[in-house]
Amino acid sequence: MLAAAATAAAAAVLTNFDPSQAATPRLKRKGRLKQSVSRWPYARIPLADFCKAGAAMGLKAIDLLQPGDWETVREHGLVCSMGYPADRRDFLSNGFNNRASHAMLLSELERTIPLAARHGVPNVIAMFGNRQGRSDAEGIAASSEGLKRIAPLAEEHKVTICLELLNSKVDHHDYHGDHTAFGVEVIRNVGSPRVKLLYDIYHMQIMEGDVIRTIRDNIAHIAHFHTGGVPGRHELDETQELNWRAVAKAIVDTGFKGFFAHEFVPTRDPLTSLRQAVTICDV
Repeated sequence: MLAAAATAAAAAVLTNFDPSQAATPRLKRKGRLKQSVSRWPYARIPLADFCKAGAAMGLKAIDLLQPGDWETVREHGLVCSMGYPADRRDFLSNGFNNRASHAMLLSELERTIPLAARHGVPNVIAMFGNRQGRSDAEGIAASSEGLKRIAPLAEEHKVTICLELLNSKVDHHDYHGDHTAFGVEVIRNVGSPRVKLLYDIYHMQIMEGDVIRTIRDNIAHIAHFHTGGVPGRHELDETQELNWRAVAKAIVDTGFKGFFAHEFVPTRDPLTSLRQAVTICDV
């Protein structure tokens, strides 16, 4: 997700980044769950240093990058696990539930999907957009219609379009794709192996709870995961509602082969917090 405000909130923690942390010895991980990390909460760390640190702690990828950063990640032996098709201020609010935006959204994806394939980027992110008075039925119909038009290109290039589920209670008021059932109905309507959900565990814990059961029941429609502690979107530790190790194990046990990307805002030393999260979820 685009999160300028949250990036600013994290800045104080990241200001004192010590570049020597990026040179720690590589940790050997079990590797059953391919872990990644979203770039934006760590934006104050130079990308090259962040890649080195991520690789050393056993991460396989960096998440949510613009195309200009994809090659830097590859140079460090990682992949971009989720790419952006655009850099717009209204990226979250202006999505596929709005037919008037379809031409713009399709143009962005038509440009980005072949580029992602060339750079080994397996996923690109898309949004449902804000309700703005639309009913669920209207939003589902419009989203399904637009995504059906781009699905053949995604299939041709073997790149998955991931529609993110967000909470409308705390962070993204009026966002339409705020429940799993909404997203699943769209994915079923489109009927493409290359149009799936980005299931953000932080957001869906706020909206629905019952995340393990929901994940198990809907794993066929999910291509990607995001983490973040509830409440506060901070570390995956004892202050949080969820047992993250149990969540990670439940995902692995479904046979999931995609990426599990950390997207929390650290309140302590950022790389120490990230390393702890990777260890907890290394099941």
